[in-house]
Amino acid sequence: MSAHEHGGPEDRDGDGGFEELQRILRDMLAGGDMGGSGIDAEQFAKAAGLPGDPAAMQGLFNTLRGAMQQPTDGIDWSAARRTAIEVAGGSPAGDPAPATRAFPVATLWLDEVTDLGATPDAPRTLSRIEWVQQSVDTWISLAEPVAESITAALMDALRSQMPEELSGALQGAAPMLRSVGGALFAVQLGTIVGKLSGEVVSAGDIGIPLLAGPGREGGALLPGGVAAFAEGLDQDAEAVTLYLAVRELAHARLFRHSKWLRLHLLTAITDYARGISIDTDRIEEFARELDPEHPEQIQELISGGALIPPKSEAQEAAHGRLETMLALIEGWVDVVTADAAKRIPGADAIAEMVRRRRATGGPAEHAFAALAGLELRPRRLREAAALWRLVSDRGGVAVRDGLWSHPDLLPTSEELDHPARLLERLGLADAAPGSEPDEFDAALAQLLDGELPPHEGGEDGTDSAK
Repeated sequence: MSAHEHGGPEDRDGDGGFEELQRILRDMLAGGDMGGSGIDAEQFAKAAGLPGDPAAMQGLFNTLRGAMQQPTDGIDWSAARRTAIEVAGGSPAGDPAPATRAFPVATLWLDEVTDLGATPDAPRTLSRIEWVQQSVDTWISLAEPVAESITAALMDALRSQMPEELSGALQGAAPMLRSVGGALFAVQLGTIVGKLSGEVVSAGDIGIPLLAGPGREGGALLPGGVAAFAEGLDQDAEAVTLYLAVRELAHARLFRHSKWLRLHLLTAITDYARGISIDTDRIEEFARELDPEHPEQIQELISGGALIPPKSEAQEAAHGRLETMLALIEGWVDVVTADAAKRIPGADAIAEMVRRRRATGGPAEHAFAALAGLELRPRRLREAAALWRLVSDRGGVAVRDGLWSHPDLLPTSEELDHPARLLERLGLADAAPGSEPDEFDAALAQLLDGELPPHEGGEDGTDSAK
């Protein structure tokens, strides 16, 4: 047998090194009793953010072993779907009856305060697992640009740190390592989404429409999440459910009316994510400082956004546009909900809890921070709500809701900072608050100003022209 077949000295930077890397990874991912390899399986599971039960650990090792044995060019996102369902499972679904009773009432109240009509799809209740199944594809589309950037950066860091004599082995192992790294990121995403399913109360709780497709645009509540949110509040559980139903259906109406809005928002987020560069110096520093006894630091590093360096000027501008859009959406929902839910006892207290939850870092903040380093400032949300209230007071509901007809009509970031500029653009600078004219008064004023001809054969028109 040749020296090459034995992996002799001349082959140490070629197939022999590659086979050694394979052997090491295979030993690591063997599952079962890991004591002989010096790796604590429970600690390794913590690195992925998974619970330390045997089923979760076995699933993690099976995923990584499959990625090693059958490398793929892209990331196999089936691991994210599988992990998210596993993390979300096992929790009580909650009683759907209160939400079912709340939806018709919320629909009637919203009809009174907004020109945006109800969606053709009926609102629904979802379990945690159903929410995961119906939203995970959207999460994958948002996370994929960041995952690709992190995987590429990890490979670059390995190339720069690898001794020259092992460079050939790394080149041969690159597809395998890239596949394993992608699989680990997919498991991380699945863990984030699975845990998030225990925090959200509705389909629109994140601020973007995660659910899409036939029958899914009418809004949805998660009874288990609603019950968890109501715990600790000194409010009637039915009142809390009704308030959250109003918020959710307002959100659904907005995105159903503005058909361009979902794609506009998701495209902006993915474009922002594609522009993210990964801090390779931070990766190298972290590798030197990593404590083998605390591999959960890996999970904290990825999910906490620590690999994302300070934003460039272009990133700051993109961040600002996204922040403004998300603030306008949430601000409009806040105002419409406040008007529709004024009959609910304790509505102000429930609204304050929603704002406090958001200010201290709710599901939306956690999700965007983990995916793209986005931080939503509560101050912008309050400003947006105040702006929508101002437009409604000066111009009426029709003017306020009409601004959602096209992205070019929406308030800009500058108008959010200086509301007077928006009022000037809308011709409302001189309008007195609360003096919304009805159609008859508006037509009469135009007639008196000579802007409209008298109505043919109309007595009122003849008298007004004199």
